[in-house]
Amino acid sequence: MEKQLPTYGEIITVLSIDGGGIRGIIPGTILAFLEAQLQKLDGEEARLADYFDIIAGTSTGGLVTAMITAPNQKNRPLYAAKEIKDFYLEHGPKIFPQDTSPLSAAASLVRSITAPKYDGKYLHKLVREKLGQTRLNQTLSNVVIPTFDIKRLQPKIFSTYEVKIDPSKDAFLSDICIATSAAPTYLPPHYFETQDSNGVVKEFNLIDGGVAANDPALVALSEMTKEIVRRAPEFFPIKPTDFSRFVVISLGTGSAKSEGKFESKHAAKWGILGWLTGENSTPLVDVFTQASSDIAEYHLAAVFQALQSENSYLRIQDDTLTGPLASVDIATKENLENLVKVGEDLLKKPVSMTNLETGNFEPCHNKGTNEEALVRMAQVLSKEKRLRDMKVPRGRTSAN
Repeated sequence: MEKQLPTYGEIITVLSIDGGGIRGIIPGTILAFLEAQLQKLDGEEARLADYFDIIAGTSTGGLVTAMITAPNQKNRPLYAAKEIKDFYLEHGPKIFPQDTSPLSAAASLVRSITAPKYDGKYLHKLVREKLGQTRLNQTLSNVVIPTFDIKRLQPKIFSTYEVKIDPSKDAFLSDICIATSAAPTYLPPHYFETQDSNGVVKEFNLIDGGVAANDPALVALSEMTKEIVRRAPEFFPIKPTDFSRFVVISLGTGSAKSEGKFESKHAAKWGILGWLTGENSTPLVDVFTQASSDIAEYHLAAVFQALQSENSYLRIQDDTLTGPLASVDIATKENLENLVKVGEDLLKKPVSMTNLETGNFEPCHNKGTNEEALVRMAQVLSKEKRLRDMKVPRGRTSAN
């Protein structure tokens, strides 16, 4: 089934969710607020998947993407946004079981040398139970979920747009979620196979999409651009480079960048073990995921500022996390509750954007708080949906 078609409206709407392990509870808290605003405007049955042309997610963001776009038995989203927080609170400690023994640090070091920190069995079982036999093409909105193929050493992007061209990419959504969450040193790589219409088998050897695109917003825009090129008449008058028509909400999972997490004088002494072990995280993983996120944010900030369309791009991120809050896997009850508070507090913080001169993520003047910006975004999304519903041809719905 075709997904929403922007030609019946005026803008293209994009939602992007970063990777970050257990910190996915932060964007989950923000999404709950956004969906609640949409429900105030359009009724209690309103769901995020009804409003976005494309929803992208990497790693834990990929899992959230599946939760809010996979269909239930009534062909509505499997999870409401307000249920994401409880999902993490319930299952996080089982996905990332905490070792509280006196020798836990030594045991963790040994595991990091010989095997992934976690076996992933609970996560795999949980995802398969929740998503069942749902395939990529069945999502209620277009989705983009990046992974990385370690056999081919290249990114593998799972996109509902690409499925139309290459049916071999129409994998089970559960396999895609397991793959994009397989962070090196934390969870094992994921192998699965698909078949095309001729029975030709295609294999995938995948790890965390954060290796390539921890912030998948740029990938989402690229996928939409390719779709506009392929189907130009149907998207008229929208052009492939008409980024002024894009409305993008990009949600981070927090970082410790502004704290100065690692120092050269210490890292200069690190060998393999140093880069793979840390007090609350894996330095090497932190470096490449943060780097890919920052590149995407810098590029999008530059594009929207150049177009004088800053109000069409909202990046919500907290780069002041410290200690356990900055970890991707400390899933204690205390830390999870603190992460929920981080998300709630982030709503009250001022709208921020990357300073193109310094590269720093800085508050914007006269744009209010993230909460106020999301209220405005909800109004834009609601207006666009109503416009499409009025313009859609008879016998056709805005979702096909």
